[in-house]
Amino acid sequence: MEDVRIEGTPKTPAILLIGGTGNLEISGRSIPENSVEFYTKVLAWLDIYSAKPASKTIMDVKLEYFNTSSSKCLLDVFKKLETLQKKGFEVQIRWFYEEDDEDMLEAGEDYDSIIDLKFDMCVMEI
Repeated sequence: MEDVRIEGTPKTPAILLIGGTGNLEISGRSIPENSVEFYTKVLAWLDIYSAKPASKTIMDVKLEYFNTSSSKCLLDVFKKLETLQKKGFEVQIRWFYEEDDEDMLEAGEDYDSIIDLKFDMCVMEI
């Protein structure tokens, strides 16, 4: 399985998906013109990864901003990870936010209440 590394742009997040270690990361801004198209590669990779995942998967979410269409795509990502957990694998989401950014903290808490995964709220070091 190939790892995925996508460089971030002013409108799209950086993506790092390392299958062997189970370390996944999304960081930056997520306001792409077409969120579904952008996240298709991530969702397809997760489908392949789910066939032979690491014993523990940790996803770091370090977004400074995301739009509504990206929020739906993030939910799809979390649902795939939730399915992985239901198969008996350990999955952890670390949701990073800046200390004074209540909106991002609240967004993470909203996902935590929707998805049956362990979300750790982490203050981002600046």
